Amino acid sequence: MFRPLELFIGLRYTRAKRRNQFISFISTVSIVCIAISVTALITVMSVMNGFDNELRTRILGAISHATVSGLAGESVQNWERAIQIAEANPHVRGAAPYVEAQAFLQARRSSGALVRGIDPAQEPKVSDIDKHMIDGKLDVLQPGKWNIVLGRELAMSLGVAMGDHVTMAVPEFRATPMGSVPRLRSFTVAGIFELGMQEFDSNLALISMQDAQRLNSIDGPTGIRLRLDDMFNARPVAKELANNLGQVYRMDTWMDSHANFFSAISMEKKVMFIILSLIILVAVINLISMLMMLVTDKQADIAILRTLGSTPRSIMGMFMVQGVLVGFVGIGFGVTLGSLLSWRLPQIVKWIERTFHTTFLSPDVYYISELPSRLQMDDVAKVALVTFLFSLLATLYPAWRASRTQPAQALRYE
Repeated sequence: MFRPLELFIGLRYTRAKRRNQFISFISTVSIVCIAISVTALITVMSVMNGFDNELRTRILGAISHATVSGLAGESVQNWERAIQIAEANPHVRGAAPYVEAQAFLQARRSSGALVRGIDPAQEPKVSDIDKHMIDGKLDVLQPGKWNIVLGRELAMSLGVAMGDHVTMAVPEFRATPMGSVPRLRSFTVAGIFELGMQEFDSNLALISMQDAQRLNSIDGPTGIRLRLDDMFNARPVAKELANNLGQVYRMDTWMDSHANFFSAISMEKKVMFIILSLIILVAVINLISMLMMLVTDKQADIAILRTLGSTPRSIMGMFMVQGVLVGFVGIGFGVTLGSLLSWRLPQIVKWIERTFHTTFLSPDVYYISELPSRLQMDDVAKVALVTFLFSLLATLYPAWRASRTQPAQALRYE
């Protein structure tokens, strides 16, 4: 973009001299401000990525990427064949049948719950609940044992612990001499899990799939849960499976059940990026001030260059070089510091908590008790590009003012 002359003179102007020490100081301040702004923006974006990833992991650890279910709430027809077709898809990593229904649980206290009947041998293929067991294991959910695994908060709400009994009432009424009564069954608490999400820890109970079928008087699973190799590819895979399975099955994805939640997170991330970009804009204002003072200080030099044949375009290039150089150096320091800070942020927060005996995210209040951070290179590139564009735009007006300098007027009092 610039000829060697413009680059040479522009670099010369960045060096500190006795007569422009203040301008050099303002230049340094501009670099520091840009670096701090870039560091802050990269760090905040990384923290938001960390929270987003943590929430996705915890939510998708309990729900499936995609679900095959029967029409009108009926059980899945020929579900063994449906599992074979689903597992034949190269994007499906695992498939497991389940029975799901609302129920009322009664112990020391009572609470409603979502009861899910699972096959403990197949469940680890589609969820991570087995990795979040704090008491017991999923293997205890054997047919005919009438065992139940509860979320930690649900167990606390019911006032039960390991080995206690819970009475379950399902909306399956049967006729008796005293009239229609709901179907009741006593279960033994054989496990407690904690996913770290209130939606599941306070509302989800697991039992054996065969026990759930007998309790709800159905002869098959109500759905098949699928785990995919890429959760963001859920809708195309669901559409492909729907075509292969036929019209007697219904396909749903995690994007359908939690679309609003993750859309809100994505929107918040975009808004935070725009707001924090204003910090960069404020830092760039220092760059404009520095260049304007430099143009004023170099009026005589500009006039001499013009008399020697330099064009206004060439003068613009000389001052744009310095502005772009300041922005580039600030971006370099900011990207380096922001990346390092984002990479080690969880450890830094833990050190601060230990040193000052404080807790930023209390486990008693927040379900994510550690500050997560996930550095993504596309975010780093986006921040660097936006900052560079701001720095480039900031050089245009001061450089244009320099190019409009008239030699006669600038040298009148020299």
